[in-house]
Amino acid sequence: MALYEHLLIARQDISAQAVDALATHLKTIVEGEGGKVEKQEYWGLRGLAYRIKKNRKGHYVLLNINAPSKAVVELERQLKINEDVLRFLTVKVDAFEVSSSKARRDDRPEGAKPEGAVESVEVAQ
Repeated sequence: MALYEHLLIARQDISAQAVDALATHLKTIVEGEGGKVEKQEYWGLRGLAYRIKKNRKGHYVLLNINAPSKAVVELERQLKINEDVLRFLTVKVDAFEVSSSKARRDDRPEGAKPEGAVESVEVAQ
């Protein structure tokens, strides 16, 4: 089976619970076709770079999928007819990456400085 990263943007006027229900429905579609959703991340309500179907914001959801190609075809077919989905993108990958900044923050040891942080230096006068 192949590995896929699937990102979808849902309309801003539906609730977070409805977005979670949509992601759960997508998970059942993939599992029905013999695949598995490895990880499901809800990124929250974010602003869009440009308006899509009169929406300025959207709920972002990332799914890491391990499934055959026919499962992805069925998943995309279902998303095309769903009115709550603004956009979606499925990319075949070699391996899943840790993508969210929250996960990178959680992996950092306590008291460690963030990447790119500059220490303050006192200048003697």
